[in-house]
Amino acid sequence: MFIIRWILGRLILLLNFIFSPKKLQRKATEQAAVDAQTKSLQLYQYAACPFCVKVRRDIRRNGLNIVTVDAKLADNKQLLASQGGKVQVPCLRIEENNKVSWMYESSAISTYLNERFA
Repeated sequence: MFIIRWILGRLILLLNFIFSPKKLQRKATEQAAVDAQTKSLQLYQYAACPFCVKVRRDIRRNGLNIVTVDAKLADNKQLLASQGGKVQVPCLRIEENNKVSWMYESSAISTYLNERFA
């Protein structure tokens, strides 16, 4: 089963690379404003997870510069569990007004990003 998952994961990454969505182009001042807003966002993810790929494609499509965090690393996984409440990816960490919230589910994250930045 491990081998099948590994092969499928690499296939997903290859297809994502080949058929990468086009990045949204903004004026420099608009992009700077968006970049300032996205500094408070982090995406906890696994590289070959199909749901994480979906969210990363939406991030690229909207031209966002959101930091991605590898949740497979022990420190990141422990932080996700202790602060987010569960180890599930994708998970968007949102920091607003000195308050941190954690958003799970790829569809919810995509909807949030599309409504806020599209």
